[in-house]
Parts: sequence; C-alpha cells; structure tokens
Amino acid sequence: MSGTNQRIDGKRLWDSLMAMAEIGATPKGGVKRLTLTEVDRQGRDRFRTWCESLGLTVRVDAIGNMFARREGRDPGRLPVLLGSHLDSQPSGGKFDGALGVIAGLEVMRTLNDLGITTEAPVELVNWTDEEGSRFGHSLMGSGAWAGVYPLDKVYGLKDVEGITVEQALTGIGYKGSHPAKPFPADAYFELHIEQGPILEREGRQIGIVTGAQAQVWYDAAVTGQDAHAGTTPPSARRDALVTAARIIDLVDRLMRARGEDGRGTVGQLHVLPNSRNVVPGEVRFSVEFRHPDFAEIERLAGEFPRAAAAVADAAGTPLQLTELFRLPAQPFDPGCVDLVRQAAARLGLPAREIVSGAGHDAVYVARSVPTAMIFTPCKDGLSHNEAESIEPEEAAAGCQVLFEAVLARANRPL
Repeated sequence: MSGTNQRIDGKRLWDSLMAMAEIGATPKGGVKRLTLTEVDRQGRDRFRTWCESLGLTVRVDAIGNMFARREGRDPGRLPVLLGSHLDSQPSGGKFDGALGVIAGLEVMRTLNDLGITTEAPVELVNWTDEEGSRFGHSLMGSGAWAGVYPLDKVYGLKDVEGITVEQALTGIGYKGSHPAKPFPADAYFELHIEQGPILEREGRQIGIVTGAQAQVWYDAAVTGQDAHAGTTPPSARRDALVTAARIIDLVDRLMRARGEDGRGTVGQLHVLPNSRNVVPGEVRFSVEFRHPDFAEIERLAGEFPRAAAAVADAAGTPLQLTELFRLPAQPFDPGCVDLVRQAAARLGLPAREIVSGAGHDAVYVARSVPTAMIFTPCKDGLSHNEAESIEPEEAAAGCQVLFEAVLARANRPL
C-alpha cells in the first residue's frame, strides 16, 4: 500500500481476529457464537475489555447493541460510526462480521498510537444478532435500532427451546439501559468480507459497495396426502414433495432468466412425515429472490406466485404462499462511498464498485445515517462456512481503507 504514513498495525489486527475466534471455536476451524448465548457474552466481554483499555466509553442499548465512544475535539459534532457484528452462524467462519468489529477496534488503537484527536467523536458498534440464526430474525439489533422492528415484537421472539430474546438478553447481562432507537450521527462505515467470488476472481483487494440488492422473501407450504409408498399408484398420488420440487425448479429458472444479476434460493425444506416409505403429505420451504433492480423484484413478486400456484393446482396439491417482506434496493450515501473510493485510490489498492448481495446491518443503518461499506475478498467466495478464509494482508488493506475513510469523515470541514 502507498499513499500514507498513518498505518494501522496489520499484525495486531490479525492477532485480535484470531483471539476473538478462540471464543466459540469449532473443530473445523470456524466459530459458533450464536447470539445472546454464553459464548456470545464471552465475546462481548472481551470486546468491552479491549475498548475500555483504550479509554473508550462503552454503552449498551435495550436490544444489546454496544457502542464504544472516542471523544472528538468538538463536542457539538455528530459522531462517525463504524462497526459490524460478533455473532455467527451455527457453523460460521472467523471473519463474517468479526472483521468489521475488530478492524474498527484497530482503527481506534491506531488513532491512539498516532495521538490523533478527531474533530468529531468516533463510535465503534457491535450490533446484536445480525445473523438471525437463533431467533429467526436477521439484522435484529440494527433493525430494532433503526425502528424497522418494534422492540416489543423483537423481545417476544423465541428460539427452538422457547427462550425469548428479552430473557436471553437479561440472562447474559446485555439488556442495556439506553434506548434502542436512532440517534443523530454523521456517518456509518462497515467493513465486511464480500461473501462472494467477484473480488477474488478479478484480483481486486477492495470492493467499493454502492448499495444493497432488493429482496422479496416467502414462506411456502404445499399440502398433499400421506400415502403408502408401496401401494399407492401414480394416479392416486398427491405428492407434496414432487410439487415442491417443481416449484423449486421454477425458482431456479426465474433466477437464471435474469442472468448473473439474478438470485433465487430455497434454503429451507421441511418434509412431512419424512418417512422413506410414505408419500410426503406436506412440505414447507423458504423462497427468496434478490436483484439490484427493484423493478425486477416487483416483476418477480407478480410472476412467481401465479406460476407457482399453477404448478400446485395442476398437481392437485394446494399451495399456501406468504410474502414475508419486500425490500427495495438500498443505495449508500454518495459522499461516504466516495471517501472509500478515494482511500483505495490513494493507497494504490486495486478496487471495483460492487453491489452487496447479502443483507448487512449497514442496510438498516442507512435509513437514518449516511452509510458506506467496504468489502475485502474471501477465498473462493465462501462464507457461512467454517472454512471461510481471508489473507492477513487482505484484512489489513480493508482496515487501512476503513481508517482513511473514517478519519476523513471525522475531520471534514463543516
């Protein structure tokens, strides 16, 4: 990297990433830090200790989001936020979310090392339950903070053991006293692994994220009739799984009709009674579509339900399709995005503009705070997997861009 003598410490960043990865470490080299569990508490406690050792003031809001504040020269200026999340999937990787939080910590450490007092305060955020893998509601902390989800509704969500979010927050000691709602902030920056193959394929070290894709999600249920697999002839079968399979193929065809920008996925499938010698009588499954253009999502939201219903009707197996949500594409703030672009150019890092295919806390934060994201490559584009991997120099490059962008925003002339 060229362009600056204000360097983050890449080795310290990597060592801290590895230290956080010890908490919830799995045998295959990943992490299992499910939100609001004892393991999550350990990760939060270590994060809090690191922040407080730097002289940062840590506060926790009512949904457990953690904010570590470094004061600026001008107490009247709005803070610049940066961060991500520390929770993981059940078989997650070391870097999804954690990179953004620990890189933010390294930004704070570097500001201290260099004796820099920024004009605006800087606040590092650990958002609660980005993954949604325990309570079934992704982007929970940032969504509650942004006012997308009512706090009472979020508190009442339950895991498979019947434990509510509020009980879990209280149980680990992270139901904070501060309101879970937006406060005035000048900007938000989030560093994250790409979770896809584009940067690696093109040999780019930095993704300048211009926004996030539009999405529509459904819950689907096909009802057929349980029947004996050996005695029920084709003419008498109402096989819910065959119908579901045809609808899943429809999802794939609708995706591929939109080229490389199309995304269509069935990620969950529950077959009942799930016996090898019984014709399936009920199948429940998830469906989601994503696309950078909201107009395409609107077209899919019109086309898919009709086409899927026709498949089900032809088989005599009724389909119940429930639309969970429809999100427009979320553009990020041009000024913040440009700071990322300028930093990558100044550092001589090969970069490209990219649209986020995944949902991130930044998507909800962007509704009330000017926002930008930075992507780094990950090996083979693999994420939500214990084999998720990045190189130390990739982490350092992303962190350096984050440092430059945050510093420029916090010191910008008003």
